[in-house]
Parts: sequence; structure tokens; C-alpha cells
Amino acid sequence: MPTGKRIFSGAALAIAMAGAAFAEDLPEISITAVGVNQHSLASTENEQPFWNEVIPEASGGNVSVTFAPMDIMGIKGDQVMSMTQLGVVDFGASDISKMAGQNPLFEGCDLAGLALDIETARAACEAWLPVMSAAAEEQFNIKLLALGANPPQVIWCNDPLEGLADLAGRKVRVFNKTMTDFVEAAGATAVSIAYAEVVPALQRGVVDCAVTGSGSGNTAGWWEVATHQFQVYLGWAINFQSVNLDRWNSFTPETQAFFTGQFDQLSDDLWTVAAMSVNDADYCNFGTGECKLGKVANPPMVNVPVSDADRAQHAEIMQNVVLLEWARRAGRDNAEKWNETVGNVVGLEIPLDQM
Repeated sequence: MPTGKRIFSGAALAIAMAGAAFAEDLPEISITAVGVNQHSLASTENEQPFWNEVIPEASGGNVSVTFAPMDIMGIKGDQVMSMTQLGVVDFGASDISKMAGQNPLFEGCDLAGLALDIETARAACEAWLPVMSAAAEEQFNIKLLALGANPPQVIWCNDPLEGLADLAGRKVRVFNKTMTDFVEAAGATAVSIAYAEVVPALQRGVVDCAVTGSGSGNTAGWWEVATHQFQVYLGWAINFQSVNLDRWNSFTPETQAFFTGQFDQLSDDLWTVAAMSVNDADYCNFGTGECKLGKVANPPMVNVPVSDADRAQHAEIMQNVVLLEWARRAGRDNAEKWNETVGNVVGLEIPLDQM
């Protein structure tokens, strides 16, 4: 069992034991849950032990769970959202950007390049959570229970580059609209390609570079086809944990309180594992330290750091392109809410008069 899984399932089980008397008040129920892709750290270190071990133990056996990661079920992230919305499954987890495809406000805390460290990413998303929660219930009939993150989304290239200016003229795989805004402002051509098709696309030159997490790309073996990794952070692929709202409303108050407490703990664990994975992914990709959670890249990748010139160009793109383009998609009301919440966290402001 991976180290992280031992640590975090153990912590949650300790809480479960402390609440054993409370669990006796829970009615017996059976639930179904779908998680993120099975090979992601959020799945192996958090979701799998949470559903398979923690919830049954914490409930004293009163909650039985049928759980599977989405790829095991042969479904995609947007399908998880639809299945949860319709009540086909009770609980569902996916990337928040899958909801942004239907409502841009869900991009608000994970805009490309917004948060340059995981502490800021969490603070931004927690500030934006009430806005997302209200929209999720009204539009999708789901209740958001927790958020988590992946390792930072970075740029993997199969040719040398020195920084942001070198993206000009390259074809870069992205997976959401805000990333498209960023890379195209840097002079690149954004290309949408499914995750499973990226490795052959890099091999055949269909794309020159591709965006994914520093950790997920490592475990998927992207270092076998990419030589350089540019450390400009283009988001954190924020995951959400949700429940069908009708199913939630059918639970007793005790059951709702039980799940609320368990998901609060899961949220902490998701962010903790993501924070651990930031340095570990770098160790694995660049050979600069002990690789515990991923695979040792052989040969090691070239680490392309962010220069002062990159930071200046990055700030300009964020202020003049990424923020404005998102605000125009999301609308003035959401832009005003963003300035009052996320904007205060990151020290940025959307110029409403330019929308």
C-alpha cells in the first residue's frame, strides 16, 4: 500500500473510531459512487481508501458502498457529472472544468496561471466555493461536498525551449478554455486532444507540447516522449466531490451530518496529498530527489524554470487576456463576485469597464 494511503486512510479511520457511538444512530443505506481516474493520486491515495475503507468503518457498517473510478466504468468526466445530476449514481467526482463547459463560472478559481502555489489555489477555490455551490444546486441538481487539487498543470514539450516566448508558433495540447486563452496569448496554437491520445500525438508531431499535471504526466509516462518540462503553472485541475441533491435531501439529518464530516476530512486529505506531490513529481521527473509517488524518468527531463521575463509576460497575459476573456464568458455579475472573493485572495481585479 502506498505511503500516502496508509497515512490518510489511517487518519480518517482514527476519526471514525472516535465517532463510533455516533455511527450507531445512522440508518442502514446503500450508495453508489464514481471517482476520478484510477491512476491519479487523488484516486489511489484518497478516494479508493475513502470509499472502500473509511466510510464503511466510520459508519459502523451502516453505509455500504459500491464504488469505481470513472475509467474502470468506461466513462468520462462530463458523463460523471450527468450521471450524478440524473441520479444514476449517488456520489460523483470529476474535474471542475467539466462543469465549466456548461457554465463558465466554474472556471473562476482555476484560471490558467492564476495560482502559482497550492496554498493560493486552495484559498482561491474556498473563496469561490459558495458561488459554485449555489450554481451547482440550481443548474445541475448536485451538491458540492469537497474540493481537491492535482499537481500543477505544466507544459511538456518534445523539443527544447527556454521560456514562455518560445511557445510562439508551437502547437500545444490543452483541455479547457482558460488554457486556450493563455497559450494563444503567448503565440501558440491551442489543440484539444483527449488525454489518452497525447503520447502518440507528441510522438507523431501532431502537437509540439501538451499541458497536464507534473504528477499525472509522470505516472502516465509522458517523459518517454517529452524531453522538456516548462514550470509555468496553468492551473491545478481542481476536482470536486458531489452528491445528487435529491438523494442528499432523502438522507436523515444524522446521515447528512455524517457525510459532511467525512467529506470535510477528505477535502483536507486531498489538498495534503496534492501538496506532497508537487515536490515529489519534480523529484521523479528531474531526478533531483527521492521519487516516492511516481516513476523515475529515465533519462531525467530538462527542467525549464520560469524567468523574470516569463513572470512579466505571464502577469500581462493574466490581467489583459485570461481574466477579461473569462469575465466576458461568465458575465458581469460573476465578474463582480470574483473581484470580491477570488480577486481579494490573489490580489487581482477584473476591469469591469473593459468587459
